[in-house]
Amino acid sequence: MSRESGNYMKAPNSKYIRLSSKSSTSSIVSDNPSNIKEFYELEKKTIAEGSYGSMRKAKHKRTNEERAVRTTSKAKMENIEPFKREIQIMNKLDHPNIIKLYDTFEDSRNLYLIIELGVGGDLFDKVIEAGHFTELQAAILMQQITRALYYMHSVQVCHRDLKPESFLFMTKDPIEKNTLKIFDFNLSCRFEPGQVLTTKSTTAYYIAPQVLAGSYDYLSDMWSCGVIMYLMICGYPPFFGETDAEVLSKIQTGIYSFNPSCWKSVSEDAKNLIRLLLKMDPKQRYTAQQTLSHTWIRNRVPYPDIVRL
Repeated sequence: MSRESGNYMKAPNSKYIRLSSKSSTSSIVSDNPSNIKEFYELEKKTIAEGSYGSMRKAKHKRTNEERAVRTTSKAKMENIEPFKREIQIMNKLDHPNIIKLYDTFEDSRNLYLIIELGVGGDLFDKVIEAGHFTELQAAILMQQITRALYYMHSVQVCHRDLKPESFLFMTKDPIEKNTLKIFDFNLSCRFEPGQVLTTKSTTAYYIAPQVLAGSYDYLSDMWSCGVIMYLMICGYPPFFGETDAEVLSKIQTGIYSFNPSCWKSVSEDAKNLIRLLLKMDPKQRYTAQQTLSHTWIRNRVPYPDIVRL
């Protein structure tokens, strides 16, 4: 599997954000005239880098709260509209399993997003480190992932690029005591009930067949959840190939297997949920609400019936 850099994100109540249609040489996302350094002490060390720019730690001068600052160069932004859409979506979302956006600043060179700081690494790194998770660990994480998606879909937001790199652990605690949050919304979009989405997006291993065909809906997110669940339990994805073209070809068939060497000790309930998420027909695919009520999650996770909206 190739590791792709993800964005870090989410968003409620930022008094600094006001979307603008001005060009990149002037205000793009904020009419806030303040300098970021008036409010935050920024560490020089970079903690992450990606296509979005770089990430550093920051401390709020008044509250001393530690946060992260994502810096994006205006000069490297070929199209500002996806960035504006991302900000709009992050501002709409407010959930315990989605990273918060606190403030937005901008100057002549950069855009700065002040977001919730997670220090536990992303889900991809955790899978690589562990090799695979126990069913209890996988169920705990699937519950948190699905809670976030249940909320997102209820407010008509489709993520469109779910992958292990899209999820961040808040602390370095064990999985059983940790919180997982979505922090990557750069390909997300709003949708209306019944709307057909056409933009082909998502990372190869996790893409739903309908996305490849250019005609899909929000349930494409649930296919990606099925792939992530499979990966967490055995350590590799259900559709694998040496090239992206080979992976996509296998996804189009929808054919995968539970190799006995890795899956013989895994419960039938777990396999059943994966099958329901990896349904080729979206009309038969499990929703986030159905997933939260599935026997595997209800029987494996402590306090499984609590749905955090």
